[in-house]
Amino acid sequence: MPPLKPMLARSVKTIPPGMQYEAKWDGFRAIVHRDGAEVVIGSRTGKPLTRYFPELVEAVRERLPERCVVDGEIVVAHGGRLDFDRLTERIHPADSRVRMLAERTPARFVAFDLPALGDRSLMDAPLTERRTELERVLAGVRPPVHLAPATREVAVAQEWFERYEGAGLDGVIAKPLDLRYRPDARVMYKIKHERTADVVVAGYRLHKSGPVVGSLLLGLYDERGALQHVGVCAAFTARRRAELVAELEPLVMDPPDGHPWASWADAAAREKGRLPGAPSRWSGKKDLSWVALRPERVCEVGYDHMEGDRFRHTAQFRRWRPDRTPESCGYGQLEEPVSYDLDEVLSGG
Repeated sequence: MPPLKPMLARSVKTIPPGMQYEAKWDGFRAIVHRDGAEVVIGSRTGKPLTRYFPELVEAVRERLPERCVVDGEIVVAHGGRLDFDRLTERIHPADSRVRMLAERTPARFVAFDLPALGDRSLMDAPLTERRTELERVLAGVRPPVHLAPATREVAVAQEWFERYEGAGLDGVIAKPLDLRYRPDARVMYKIKHERTADVVVAGYRLHKSGPVVGSLLLGLYDERGALQHVGVCAAFTARRRAELVAELEPLVMDPPDGHPWASWADAAAREKGRLPGAPSRWSGKKDLSWVALRPERVCEVGYDHMEGDRFRHTAQFRRWRPDRTPESCGYGQLEEPVSYDLDEVLSGG
C-alpha cells in the first residue's frame, strides 16, 4: 500500500563489476501502485504525484498489470533528450494548467523494478527474479510506458555512461544481482559524470543555522558579456562557513546598486536572464534572499552536467583561482556532450 519509499543509491567513482547496469534517468522518481482502476503515483518523499500526470494515469491503466507496484522514473523529453525544466513545470496547482501541459509536454514512465505483482510481494525476491518478472509483464509495452534497458556487461555499461549523456541522462546505476528491495536504503550504486569549471562568485546565501555562509552564488559570462546565474556550491564545514563570512566581507555590496543581479526582484528582468532569488514552486516560502558581492573572485567547482545554461545539481567547491579573471569565466569552457536521441536509449540501441 502507498506510500512506499524507493531504494536509493550512493555515489562511487567507477562502475563496479558483476552487477546489473541501467542508465541513470534524470526525472522524478516514482512508485506506481495500480489496483484495477485505482492508480496512485508516489514520489520519493511519499507525497502523491498522481494529479500532475493524468496522461500517465491513463497509460498505467492500459499498459501495466491489473494489480502491481512498479518502481521507475517520470521523464519529459524535448528535442530528443530529457528536459528537467519542462518536467518541473508539470507541478502546478491549477488543474486546467496541468491538463494543458499534459497535452503540450506529455510525460513518460520508465519502469525498472517490480516490488509487487498480483497478490505477491517481491520485496524479498532477488533483483534477478524481479527483473525477469518485469520483462515478462512489460513485454511489448508501448509508450508512454517504457521498460528501462538493462545489461550485465560492464563494457556496455561503460559505453552507456560515455554516450547517453547527450540524451540528457546523467550516469549509470549498478545493482547487485541478489539485491532485495529495501525502501529508503542506499543499497545501489550510482556513477555520475564529474567535470570542473571556473566560475565567478557574485553572492552568497546565509545558512539556516545562523549568520554564516550557506552557499555561494555562481555566475558565468554569456556571449553578450552579461553575468548569468548558473547555480550554487555548498557543503562547507561549520567552521569554513564562518570563515567565509569574514573572508568575503570586503566584497559585500550594501546596497547592491550596480550589481549584475541587483534587479532580481523585477519579473521583467528575470525573463531576460537567470537571476538568483526568483520564486519557484519548489522553494515555497523558503528565504531566497542573498548577500551581493562584487563579482571579483573566481573559484573552481566540480559539477556533473548542465541543464540548459545552468548546473543541474549543486556544484562542489574545489579551490579559489586567484590566477583567473572574472571576465575569462564564460560558457565556452564547458564540455558539451555529443547529442544522442532518447528513443534510441529507451530501445536499448
